[in-house]
Amino acid sequence: MTGPDRTTEEETGPLAATSILFLCGLNAIRSPMAEALARALLPADVYIVSAGVKSGERDPFVDAVLAEKGLGLGARLPRCFDELEDGFFELIVTMAPEAHHVALDATRADAVRIEFWPMPDPSATEGTREQILGAYRELRDRLERKIRERFGLPDQPAA
Repeated sequence: MTGPDRTTEEETGPLAATSILFLCGLNAIRSPMAEALARALLPADVYIVSAGVKSGERDPFVDAVLAEKGLGLGARLPRCFDELEDGFFELIVTMAPEAHHVALDATRADAVRIEFWPMPDPSATEGTREQILGAYRELRDRLERKIRERFGLPDQPAA
């Protein structure tokens, strides 16, 4: 759904936003990871939060892969979209179909950009601890690339 209040990245290019919400299913993996990465990459004056459409529980693998980049969530716990104190954002990034539909329904009359960044759920990965961590690392790196691309940030130099 596009229109004056539903512009997409392709229609506008890498626009700056002063307030961003990352929204996924449980606010346990994808959206808090995106929030932590965006806070590290974007200017400090950009208001960045994340939420889920349902209540979730903190995922320790998220802490592990963020720590590898020197990042963390601190004492932050998952929160629901309905519990957010501030309901207005210039940009809402959804990462799951359910979250996308909730964002569209909740902001019908608002002038907000909503973008769908489909992201895999690494919690579905089976195998050894290292294989599971690998799936979380892939998500982390994919999110970082997408944030850099979306906001016109330079690529991270190779290590």
